[in-house]
Amino acid sequence: MTASRPETTAEELRGAGLRVTAARVALLDAVREGDHLGVEALATGVRARVGHISLQAVYEALHALTAAGLVRRLEPPGSPALFEGRVGDNHHHLVCRSCGVVADVDCAVGHAPCLTASDDHGFAVDEAEVLYWGLCPRCSSARTAHSSAQ
Repeated sequence: MTASRPETTAEELRGAGLRVTAARVALLDAVREGDHLGVEALATGVRARVGHISLQAVYEALHALTAAGLVRRLEPPGSPALFEGRVGDNHHHLVCRSCGVVADVDCAVGHAPCLTASDDHGFAVDEAEVLYWGLCPRCSSARTAHSSAQ
């Protein structure tokens, strides 16, 4: 019995029907190595790996990767789009009201969608997206320390 080896990023792109380019490989790797990164941060990461790439090319590649299901786009209200490599499950997010940090939180029930709409209006619902808002531990501690000092 032979153990199957993990797919390379190039093989994943091909498997999703996408053309393999150095920029797409670098971008997919940057998304997966990062933690809910915005386009500017991802562009910087890609440029460090492959040299110059326009912001427009990064947007287009992110659109293709998202449409292929290799990347997930998250848009907390009032914030620019963020991208993550955790796909294929039905997880949610915690967002800090102060610093904007985002953390993953697993679905409370497990099967997609983990929430059932009271009226689905005839939609075939396959995903529920939940954003939990609050203060991250760092901001909460800073706020408590600031309040104590006054």
